[in-house]
Amino acid sequence: MIPIRCLSCGKVVSAYFDEYQKRVQDGEDSKKVLDDLGLKRYCCRRMLISHVEVW
Repeated sequence: MIPIRCLSCGKVVSAYFDEYQKRVQDGEDSKKVLDDLGLKRYCCRRMLISHVEVW
């Protein structure tokens, strides 16, 4: 499970996770997807890029 909020700044990031995963799996560039989703801070970007599903 991805954390609901960014651990550094507190912005909600879990709302973007499903769309991010889908678009990256479809072959889009990770940087472009994060820019389109409006995630500008590096701390929030790290939350999505480095997340690994444990289940």
